Amino acid sequence: MARLGGRLATGLMDVTSDPAALESEGFWAVVADFEGRLTCARFRDVRRVADREVPTVPWRGPRADMWSTSLDRRAYTQGVTHIREHIAAGEVYQANLCRVLSAPIGADADVEALALLLARRHPAPYAGVVRLPRHGVEVVTASPELFLRREGGDVLSGPIKGTAPTEGEMLEKDHAENVMIVDLVRNDLGRVCVPGSVTVPDLCAVEKHPGLVHLVSTVRGRLRDGLGWPELLAATFPPGSVTGAPKESALRIIRALETPPRGPYCGGIGWVDADRARGELAVGIRTFWIDRAQGTLKFGTGAGITWGSDPEREWQETELKASRLLAIASGSGEPRSACPRV
Repeated sequence: MARLGGRLATGLMDVTSDPAALESEGFWAVVADFEGRLTCARFRDVRRVADREVPTVPWRGPRADMWSTSLDRRAYTQGVTHIREHIAAGEVYQANLCRVLSAPIGADADVEALALLLARRHPAPYAGVVRLPRHGVEVVTASPELFLRREGGDVLSGPIKGTAPTEGEMLEKDHAENVMIVDLVRNDLGRVCVPGSVTVPDLCAVEKHPGLVHLVSTVRGRLRDGLGWPELLAATFPPGSVTGAPKESALRIIRALETPPRGPYCGGIGWVDADRARGELAVGIRTFWIDRAQGTLKFGTGAGITWGSDPEREWQETELKASRLLAIASGSGEPRSACPRV
């Protein structure tokens, strides 16, 4: 099943890794891992539903004291220092440094129940869940960030860079971070859009979300004739806001500093209505996924590192982004440290 864009999709018909399928027919759920694994699932039955329905089964999450992190505080702050050294050497302007949090769960944990719990306690504009256990996909997102929206030939992206507890606590570094990524997204869309059609209608708008605020920009373009989802994904993936600039240099640095794969975190999660050439993919942030082989629930958190970054402040940003959601997943009403075992 999939619950995306206010729709409940059931009656699985096809599963493929070929993005060309998104240009065929039917309603597709899409999960793209940060590392490039793509899962496209077509469903037969699609109906509108309320996001805040009561779960038919309770969410059985991990204990709050069982979360661990792939990068502890020392390793993460050292990683920030290393990225600043790369910036000083002229290799990169910005790189997104992330860590993956994990906690053990039981075999009866159901991501749909977690999705409905999050919808009530942490509503998000691009919330959704995709459950395909036989294909290794059990993902729930409370993403606030638009990766790609397509209406025929019109495409739009809404990169988020810059995070603080309140608007008054935003720094000059947050605005610089956003502008750098907007330039990257403009370049990515420019590869597949009509020359001159890529514009920035909004730059560094402030959006309020539960527990924090973000700076959000809007980049718009018009696809060249004959191009569709395969070309659009090839030009823009992975999302610029969770990689860095220049993208290839940032990806090389990320691979050297981060330990486990990000998986669906920082990838793309959403839906495509191939019959109407419409679709909407979120950046896979504020995202949980189940690893059945390990028996764990996972969650990613990270921050964009620039020359103006303070290592301790960046660590605290990763805590801010994770604490509320981990508290909900663990059955607590209060945000807490994102890695109590470290």
